Amino acid sequence: MPRFAANLSMLYNDVDFLDRFAAAARDGFRAVEFLFPYAYAPAQLAALLQAHGLQQVLFNAPPGNWDAGERGIACIAGREAEFRRGIAQAVEYALALGCPRIHVMAGLVPQGADAATVRSTYIANVRYAARLAAPHGIHILLEPINGRDMPGFFLNRQDQAHALLAEIAEPNVKVQMDLYHCQIVEGDLATKIRQYLPTGSIGHFQIAGVPERHEPDVGELNYGYLFQLLDKLGWDGWIGCEYRPARGSTPHGTSDGLGWLKPWLQAEAD
Repeated sequence: MPRFAANLSMLYNDVDFLDRFAAAARDGFRAVEFLFPYAYAPAQLAALLQAHGLQQVLFNAPPGNWDAGERGIACIAGREAEFRRGIAQAVEYALALGCPRIHVMAGLVPQGADAATVRSTYIANVRYAARLAAPHGIHILLEPINGRDMPGFFLNRQDQAHALLAEIAEPNVKVQMDLYHCQIVEGDLATKIRQYLPTGSIGHFQIAGVPERHEPDVGELNYGYLFQLLDKLGWDGWIGCEYRPARGSTPHGTSDGLGWLKPWLQAEAD
């Protein structure tokens, strides 16, 4: 049965971030994910998780200067020391929050950069992150992201991610398969799920409606079919709800848009 995690960076944006844990728990979520925890002390976040009976299933490693437009630095040569400091910080937070997955954003390819250097830098950095995380049972995740939302991002396609996975050759490195990004870039979602899920190389799924990135029952995708397929193929991991509520930041806008989720929560309870 699919299990859903609320992405607190995008959902419940009608309340302060620290109040979103309680809001998610009230709506029946048992797990959460978010982009970055680093603005808060690990103990503060851990206390919120415990108070509301939530499991932290994913967050991102430090991405460089996010406010200046950086989207990860793993592929950028010359910033290896900064990358390593960021991974150490991410592992520290993961241990405090009991989180078994860290997404390492690949980054935007620097203008004029040599393609071979970009690729080798990325592979070396991810391999370093994996070896630092492995003794703690933490998985490092790679996510292809569509170029419409994030122009210039190094990693865009599922086949590219799985080829890099094979070259990195660390058992705790997995692919984060965001079905929203995958649909925009290449489509054919059911076939790709059937192709890659049985290999054991997928560590997490994320969802959003296409094309507006609203609730999964809004847009061109039949998520009910895809959820049933994941269930049939034995997926027992989490599915991150990384979408922008169609009702925006109106009071209770996230909760009012969860009609799509209620049948799955009821089936889980039964």
